[in-house]
Amino acid sequence: MSRARRAKSDAEDGSLAQRVIGIAGWKNSGKTTLTERLVAELSARGWSVSTVKRAHHEADIDREGTDSFRHRSAGASEVMLVTPLRWALMHELREEPEPDLEAMLARLSPCDLVIVEGYKGTPHPKIETRRIEAKDQTPLPASSNVIAIAADHAIADAAVPVFELDAVPAIADFVEAVTDLR
Repeated sequence: MSRARRAKSDAEDGSLAQRVIGIAGWKNSGKTTLTERLVAELSARGWSVSTVKRAHHEADIDREGTDSFRHRSAGASEVMLVTPLRWALMHELREEPEPDLEAMLARLSPCDLVIVEGYKGTPHPKIETRRIEAKDQTPLPASSNVIAIAADHAIADAAVPVFELDAVPAIADFVEAVTDLR
């Protein structure tokens, strides 16, 4: 059990009020590394952390020849794979549009914090990642709700706090403060 209060039901509509922080940036900017390290740091501090990863390419956690693959191929709209160590739910969109982030967050179990990797265009607060190798890429637009930058190089005239990309404990302190985890 985590030390924080669990997510509470919203008084108006009954939906879960998850705390969310995003990690966003362009390709190879350090998003996954920072997400992984923040999950480890915040979990070590006793918080229950879940993640949502937005992939722009097709990704399949199943493989041809497995029973679950056969169920999906036969037309099952959802297939749940259960093992002694974990379970996974695969939902086939077929002709449905991709669900928005809010719909995906509603499917998660209650936790102290959800770290969202990707979803640059949604309004949740984000930490933008930047690497020197990608310095020619434009910063995320102001409409992206960037509240901090984590970079491996100096950022001049930033309107938000700037952290060294490897300063994970300091970034975790910031995340705790802005998401009211403390």
